[in-house]
Amino acid sequence: MPKSAAHVSTKASGRSAKPAKSGTGDKGKTPRAREAASHAGTHSASLASGSDLLTLSHLSRGTIEDLFALTREIKRDIRPFRHALDGKAIVMLFEKPSLRTRVSFEVGINKLGGTAIYMDHGKQRLGERESVKDYALNLERWVECIVARVYLQTVLEEMADASRVPVINALSDRFHPCQALADMFTLLEQFGTLRDRRVAYIGDGNNVCNSLMHAATILGVGMVVVTPEGFEPPASVIDDCERLAAVSGSELVITSDRQKLHGCDAVYTDVWLSMGQGAGAADEAAKRRAKFEPYRVTPELMALARKNARFMHCLPAHRGEEVVDEVIDSRVSIVYDQAENRMHAQNALLVKLLGSQ
Repeated sequence: MPKSAAHVSTKASGRSAKPAKSGTGDKGKTPRAREAASHAGTHSASLASGSDLLTLSHLSRGTIEDLFALTREIKRDIRPFRHALDGKAIVMLFEKPSLRTRVSFEVGINKLGGTAIYMDHGKQRLGERESVKDYALNLERWVECIVARVYLQTVLEEMADASRVPVINALSDRFHPCQALADMFTLLEQFGTLRDRRVAYIGDGNNVCNSLMHAATILGVGMVVVTPEGFEPPASVIDDCERLAAVSGSELVITSDRQKLHGCDAVYTDVWLSMGQGAGAADEAAKRRAKFEPYRVTPELMALARKNARFMHCLPAHRGEEVVDEVIDSRVSIVYDQAENRMHAQNALLVKLLGSQ
C-alpha cells in the first residue's frame, strides 16, 4: 500500500521506485537535524492517509481535535467502523514488553476488521540480524502498516525512511505519542473542554513527558513540568514546545518547585526508572530514588493542585515509589480511563491512516 499521493513526488509502476513520505523528505540528515527540520516553520501537517506518526510535534491543533472527534465517535459506537481495516494487515514489532500497548492495538485492529501480527523482538533487537532498512523493505511488501515499540527513536526514523507503508511509534526512548493522544482525550472527556486547563507532570523528563508536552502546547493546554534538577526534558523538546506554545497560547513551565502544582487540573507521573534505562545498574536506581523521593505523589502533594484535580499515570505504576495507593486508588484517579482510551485513540489513528471511512 503506497503512501498518500499527496506525498508522492515520482512514482513508477510496480514497487521499483519509492515515493517520498510525509515528514521523510530529508534523507541523509542526522536524527537531530531531521527532528529540527520537522519542527521548522508552521505546524500544519495533518494525519493524511499513508503518513507516519513518529512524534506529535508536527501536527496542528485542528488535526488533533479532528482525531479526538473521530475517537469519540468510534468509542460511542464502533459498529460503523467494523470493516474500516478489512483486508489490511498491521505488523506489531515490540522490542519492549507491554500490556496496554499490545492489547489495545491488537484488540482495536481486530475490532476494525484488520489482521494484527505480533512479533516479539525482546531477545533480538531490530537491526541485529539484518539492517532496519532491509527489514522495513520486506515488511512493506506484505503489510499495510508497521506499529513499532522500540528502544531507539532512530530505529523508527530509519524504518519510516525506508518503508512506503505508515509507521506508528508505539513507544521509543524519545516519544510516546499514542499515550499522549489518549491522555489528552481523557482530559477532554473529564472536563468537557481543554480551554484554560493546566496539567502538571511530576517526575522524570522522559518519553511520556516529551509527548505530553507536545500535545499540551499544541492544544493550548498549560503545561507544568516539575522534576529534580538534572532530570528535565531534553533541551530540543523544550525549544520545540516553547515555539508551539507561542502559537497556541499555552504556558510552559519547567521547574523543580513542587509548589508550581498550584492551579493545576491534573497531576501526572510516571516511573522513576524506565525500561532499559540504567539496566542492571542498581546504583542508578538508588540514585534516582534519592532524587525523586520528594516528588512522590501523595495526598499531601495532590492538595497543592486544584480541588478534585485528576491523577494520571501511563502505567505500569510502581506503587509506593512514584505514587502511593491512597492516590492511585482514589476517586480522582483516572488511570484506567487513560488505559481504555489508548484503544479508542489508536483506533481513530488507524482509521485516519488506513481506513476506508
